[in-house]
Amino acid sequence: MPPRTTPPAPPGRAAALQADLEALALRELMAEWHRLNGQCFGNAMRPLSLEWTEGEGRLGFYSPEPRRIGMARSLVFQHPWGHTVEVLKHEMAHQYVFEVLRVVDETAHGRAFQHVCERLAIDAASSGLPAGVARSEEEERALERISRLLALAESPNEHEAQAAMNAAQKLMLRHNLAAIGRPSTYRFRHLGAPTGRVQEAERWLASILNEHFFVETIWISSFRPEDGKRGSLLEICGTQANLDMASYVYDFLRETAHRLWVAHQQRTGTRANKDRQKFVAGVMLGFLEKLREQARQHQREGLVWVKDGNLEGYLRQRYPRVRTVRYSSGDPSEAYEHGKEAGRSIVLHRPVSEGSSGGVRLLGSGS
Repeated sequence: MPPRTTPPAPPGRAAALQADLEALALRELMAEWHRLNGQCFGNAMRPLSLEWTEGEGRLGFYSPEPRRIGMARSLVFQHPWGHTVEVLKHEMAHQYVFEVLRVVDETAHGRAFQHVCERLAIDAASSGLPAGVARSEEEERALERISRLLALAESPNEHEAQAAMNAAQKLMLRHNLAAIGRPSTYRFRHLGAPTGRVQEAERWLASILNEHFFVETIWISSFRPEDGKRGSLLEICGTQANLDMASYVYDFLRETAHRLWVAHQQRTGTRANKDRQKFVAGVMLGFLEKLREQARQHQREGLVWVKDGNLEGYLRQRYPRVRTVRYSSGDPSEAYEHGKEAGRSIVLHRPVSEGSSGGVRLLGSGS
């Protein structure tokens, strides 16, 4: 019997479905406007109308008369929702300058606009899209050295591989300790795809990045225009080099946890999805415990990491009303304990390809 296929929707039905999705996305944008008006702009602005614009060249605009913000359909349906929100912030900054500060004698991207964007960590570029920055020569040299150490961590000799990973971790720590107090340009990045429920494994993975890879992490609300559903998304903030490294670690650990689960399945014959979730959560917690032990060793050697207050300030600029939620580990189970054991055996090594988080070949030109 040939495989069943779902017939395409009739043209009229497809057009109606697209219209429904566009109307829902516009309502979500209005909800974002209200949220941002309260969170970032102190509810100082009056609501205005939102509308679609066509074409790729202009992602958004603010018009004082009639009062409206336009957003490009192509931006909303062809780019991550986080990019859409950043463009909306950019246009709301224009609205704030004109309607609240009442600055009318400067160019659109003049001094008042630049000041508002700097205060709220909004990208002031004319496109409104978040822009990356080039790594400095010092960052490139440090990451090249880390890359060489992580290449050694691919050694089949377990002790050599572990020693190389420890050395790479120590080098990252020294590099970031030396950078404390220097002027930095922070950026943000979204990892993974919006998910309806944040699993325990993802929470432990966020803790790994936050505690040991020099980025701040936050779970933010997101929207999927293609299916009209909301979800949660992981955002990381930090320097360009640390964003690159954390993005790689995120991909590496997700892929490694999946590989370890497949190996566990082959050994035990288990197929339950509940066991998979418990096992992968255990993997992340096991690796986190391993990193914490390495950090204690570094502290005994006098390498004590102090959180970057400027970076925390950048996160607070983006999310002035953020709240902290602490999680505990899940109920112990056999699959959970097997996962923790597997996680403690992970050795972080050099990246070899692009990952699902959108990162590039992260560590130096040779990798």
